[in-house]
Amino acid sequence: MKAMMILGSIAGFLLGVGSSLLGNCLWSTALWHACVGALLGGLLGRWWGRMWFDGLADALEQQRRDRTAAAASENKKPAKV
Repeated sequence: MKAMMILGSIAGFLLGVGSSLLGNCLWSTALWHACVGALLGGLLGRWWGRMWFDGLADALEQQRRDRTAAAASENKKPAKV
């Protein structure tokens, strides 16, 4: 989770400073925009990472339940007709 937040912060910082410098802002203004972008990017990265990991955990749990159900159905004796 920490890595996702750091990655989001780096991306937000680079987008903030890049867009500010492309808009011909002063360095102090560009740094301010980059800091705000890093904050927002970090928060979004943490949210997205949490959603992604929760989805992954749910998929793994569902897969485990499916395997358990398949093994249980194989162990049942067939009904006599």
